Formats: sequence, C-alpha cells, structure tokens
Amino acid sequence: MVMARREVLVQLDDVLVRQLDELAARLHTNRSELLRRGAQAVLAAEDLAAADRALIEAYRREPPDPLLVQSARRLAAEHSPAW
Repeated sequence: MVMARREVLVQLDDVLVRQLDELAARLHTNRSELLRRGAQAVLAAEDLAAADRALIEAYRREPPDPLLVQSARRLAAEHSPAW
C-alpha cells in the first residue's frame, strides 16, 4: 500500500548532502529514501528509549526481590555460553 507523502524542507550542510548522496548511490536508492529511513530509525530508537525509561521507573517504584536477582544471576552463570 502506498501512503501519501508530504514534501518537507530540510536544511543540510554540503558535507552531509554529499555523504547522503554517496551512500544513496552505493545502496542504489536516493537521498529522500535515506532520510525517510533515518527518520524511522530515530522514531524507533526513541520508542525503545521510552520503554527503557518506563522499565527503569517501574523498578524504582518496586525494586526486584533480592532472592529473585540472586537466582537469576546463578542461572545465567550456569547456562551462559563459554566464550
């Protein structure tokens, strides 16, 4: 499904434009597609950061049971791969 697009003016310095154009050529795409991917990556990263902040806040409100942490550490030590 094709979504409607809106043209947006973005100001970039010459070096960044050149780097984007070089990458676009290597990836056989165009600058606009790279900027769309970049915008999606920024939004996804912020979603992950928000989830991390929510998890940290949840643990601040209700810290984990020390016995549970100890058990988890023991299990991880017993079952982690030998690198």
